[in-house]
Formats: sequence, structure tokens, C-alpha cells
Amino acid sequence: MSQITLGLIVGNRNFFPDSLCEDGRQDVIQAIEKQGLKVIALTPEDTNLGTVETWEDSQKCAALFKEHKDEIDGILVTLPNFGDERGVANAIRLSGLRVPVLIHAIADDPSKMDLAHRRDSFCGKLSVCNNLRQYGIPFSLTTKHTVAAGDPSFAEDLQWFAAVCQIVKTLDGARIGAIGTRPPNFNTVRFSEKLLEASGISVEPLDLSEVFGRINRLSDNDASVQSKLSQVTGYIPTTGVPEAALVKMAKLGVVIDQWVKEHDLLGTAIQCWTSMEEFFGIVPCTIMSMMSNSLLPSACEVDIPGLVGMLALQAASQKPSGIIDWNNNYGDDPDKLVAFHCSNFPKELIEKPSMSYQDIIAGTVGKENTFGSVQGRIKPGPFTYARVSTDDLNGKIQAYVGEGVFTSDPLTTFGGYGVAEIPGLQCLLKHICNNGFEHHVAINQSQVACAVYEAFSKYLGWDVYYHKG
Repeated sequence: MSQITLGLIVGNRNFFPDSLCEDGRQDVIQAIEKQGLKVIALTPEDTNLGTVETWEDSQKCAALFKEHKDEIDGILVTLPNFGDERGVANAIRLSGLRVPVLIHAIADDPSKMDLAHRRDSFCGKLSVCNNLRQYGIPFSLTTKHTVAAGDPSFAEDLQWFAAVCQIVKTLDGARIGAIGTRPPNFNTVRFSEKLLEASGISVEPLDLSEVFGRINRLSDNDASVQSKLSQVTGYIPTTGVPEAALVKMAKLGVVIDQWVKEHDLLGTAIQCWTSMEEFFGIVPCTIMSMMSNSLLPSACEVDIPGLVGMLALQAASQKPSGIIDWNNNYGDDPDKLVAFHCSNFPKELIEKPSMSYQDIIAGTVGKENTFGSVQGRIKPGPFTYARVSTDDLNGKIQAYVGEGVFTSDPLTTFGGYGVAEIPGLQCLLKHICNNGFEHHVAINQSQVACAVYEAFSKYLGWDVYYHKG
């Protein structure tokens, strides 16, 4: 993942002491860089103290941001004093940047409320936010209304905001691949390419016939096939899996890798049930697992909106995402359920992963045609879930997001599985049913629901439900 770069606007009112802006600007820059983020900001040589106050200052700041428009992922507005509400709003508007904006105000010290030290940034932040609303510029807020640059909560705010920026950066202009068509019995994964395109997400299709055709052009001894075969056998234990099936997986991986690279794709959603098994003789789960594990997520049954959720969680956490079914109740516990897939989980998500055949499909197409399933239990610990869906009837994209915990409760089954505990689960399930959401949901072993909600609702303009139990 690329480094996040923030454009910094230091607001100023000239009747406050210069020292407040001089020290405040430097403290904020140090706080940003301490979090591993890059800063682009006016210098004291550009404007008074490197701040933005006048119309001329706004123009200079906007010109600087335009010069670095391909680098800047978000804008941080900091107010060492009251600041100039128009200067901040004008700088952002003139820059033409449509990136997340975080508003920060430095806290006053109650023991230093004389004219030489008083900031009034508490009040100034209200005015800046008021103006941004008037200008139609969406913005985010720090946890505390005012906070010192060195406060631990500000460091957390910067990390959270960086995650928001990374989600927006990833999805804005994203190119993702649809391999095959929706299986007939999966009406639930229907989606609108046009609604996704309107949010800047493009879908590149590839028919399964083309995949199989390209595979047929590869020999078993092809260097790329042998290289991929080594990757497959080195990924997870393959005891009992026929060599012929492993070679087929390698060829499938080579073809998908080449296609993804050719089209600059960030992830894929692949048709499986049951065309892949009947006409090629494996399940694609291991290849999908390997891609997801290397941060090129892959979703089942051409579930493109599910892939978007996987991408968002991955962008926020920098960790691999999986896609599960909300699948079974767990006894009588209203807040627990069984999460399951066949599975294509990335190995980082599961304990003791191994390769086997897909038990369910084997009953109809034969065990010999279903090798490649990644089996294992999801590791216990906290996770975030997210579901994106195109609501075609109402012409909008909707989503839900929340957090839970995978437990160590006893469970014996096959495939990829885990027991999840989610406070208020029954209310969440009612929301899913009443709003027509799919049975698939993206998961990630992190706690990034707040960042995902902020990015989806505020900057992508989607209709989002944040489940908090």
C-alpha cells in the first residue's frame, strides 16, 4: 500500500500572537510525521508563518495543493488559534481536491488565558465547520473537540483518518474483475455496474470460456506454470491432493495473474458453482485464497459488491480480507452465529489451514473434481464485517458495517468456519433481511468499522447502517 499524504492547512487570525501558530504548526507537522504520514504544507516563506488567513493565502495554498494533487490523499485543517473560517474554506474549494478533510483545533490551557496565550480555537472550529457546510465540503472531526498535538488521542485520530483516506483512495477509480457470470441459483449476488461506476468503481469482465481457452494454451512444463505450482504447494499443506489437480490450480493462477496485471485490477470475483468443477475439474478456492492473502482480494460467485467490501476493509487495516456466509445459528445464543465458506479464506485468517476437496459440491460433480478448498477454523479475536450492496430499485448503494469477535466455542464441521459473537445480532439480522442484503459479508481481523462507516457515508455518499449492538 502507498503512503498516505496529507495537505496541511494552518488557520490563523492575525490579532492572536504569532508564537501560537509558529509552535502549533511545527507540533502538528511532527505529530503527522510521527505516524508515518507525509505532509505538504505552506512554509513561512510562502505566507505569514506558513498559515492561511487572507484570500491571497488561500490562493497560494490551493496552488500548492494543485501542484501535488496526485499525491494528496486527505487534508488536515489545524487551528492553533481561532483561525480564519473563509481562508480555510476558500483554500479547499480553490484546490479542487475532493479528498477527506479532518478538522483539528489545538486545546487552550486554562492557566494561560491571557492575551499572550489565549487561542479561542474551540470557538474557531465551530465557525470553520459552519463555513465548510455552507461550501458543501464534507469533513471529519477529531475525537475531542480540541486536543493538543502531542495528545495520544490525536495520534489515534490521525491513524483513523489515514484509514478513511486509504479507503477513499482505494475505491475512487478502482478497477475490479468479474470472472464468469453469476450462477443461476445465486440471484442474491445480482448488482448494478452502473451504480458502482457512478461511485468511481469500474468492473472489467472476463468470460470463463476465455479463462479455460487460455489455460488450454499452457503446457504443464511451462515455466510460469511450474513457478505457480511451487507457490501453490508451498502455500498450505496439500496432502492427499492429486498432482493433476494442483497443476490445474497453477494454470488457473497463471491466467488470472496475467489478466489482473494487464488490466490493473485491485481484486476479482470468480464464478465457481458449479461450472468450474464440471468443466475444469477443480474449485478455484486455493488460488482465490492466495490472491486475498497477498492483498488482491477475491470473492465468490461473481459477488462484486462483496469484493468492494473486502477491498474497503483491507484498505483500512492493511490486512487480508475474507468473505463468509452468515450461515447458522449457534445453539440458543442470540448473539452468536456460525460463519462459513467452502472456503477461499486467506490463510492469515485461519488456524492450521490445509487443502482438501469441497464437501458440498463433491456430492454432485464428484470428489475428484473439487480439490482446492482451503479448510480450517477462523482464528479467535476481534473482527470487522462490512457489506456493500447496489440497491437498483432505489438507485443507490447501501451498506452496513460493524464489529464482533470470533470465539473459541466448540464447533466441528468442514470447510472454513468460525463462531462469531456480535452484540445485538438479532437486530442486525433483521436489518439485513428487511433491507435485502446478501448472505455474503466481508470480514477482516481488525477493528476499523468507524473508518469504513466514515468513508462510505461521508465521502462516497452511500446509505450506511453502523451496527453497534
